[in-house]
Amino acid sequence: MGKAFALFFVPLFLISATSHSQASFDVLHNNETSKTWCIAKPSSEESVLIANINYACSQVDCRILQKGCPCFIPNNLINHASIAMNLYYHSKGSNHWNCYFGNSGLLVVTNPSYGSCIYE
Repeated sequence: MGKAFALFFVPLFLISATSHSQASFDVLHNNETSKTWCIAKPSSEESVLIANINYACSQVDCRILQKGCPCFIPNNLINHASIAMNLYYHSKGSNHWNCYFGNSGLLVVTNPSYGSCIYE
């Protein structure tokens, strides 16, 4: 007999439209940390991810994404965009609007670092 389980989703973001037609993000913080990271929305189109990488990397040093560097693998757009967007977000002061990226960025409270790829 198989075991039954339930999957519960707890939203991390409350997004509300402002009078300026941009979204504002209110991040729900847990008691353990107040640090946030900016990642790419998994539903983002490839062209948007490429544009985000190009823009972020024109503003910050993205060498960590080069082949042989800690964050190159996995070599895919969602991973590289997330890292570039997070570098940009933190370089600009970790303001929620620096993770907007045309509504393709997400603020998260769980550290997305993996292996030797450390998100700042």
